[in-house]
Amino acid sequence: MNTQESLNTEPKNFFNLITQYWENLDDSKKILLTKIWKVLTYKWQLQILFNLPFLLWLILDKSITKVHDFDVAILSYLNLPEWVISFIGFGK
Repeated sequence: MNTQESLNTEPKNFFNLITQYWENLDDSKKILLTKIWKVLTYKWQLQILFNLPFLLWLILDKSITKVHDFDVAILSYLNLPEWVISFIGFGK
């Protein structure tokens, strides 16, 4: 037979456990954890900002195949020696 406890409709997920834990903390621990969280997220934002140009280049490289044709065309116009082209990665 179903009891009131077995029919509890509140979902038990990870987010609810975290919020319950957060509500049971002391104010001093909340302040400390908030400061730690701000430092971590600041570092993550800075890291994302530094890596954004490389991420954009990777997305363009994977989605637009004409980028590679453009690179080869530039190399053919520059008349670079073979040893320089091999350093770049377009060696034969």
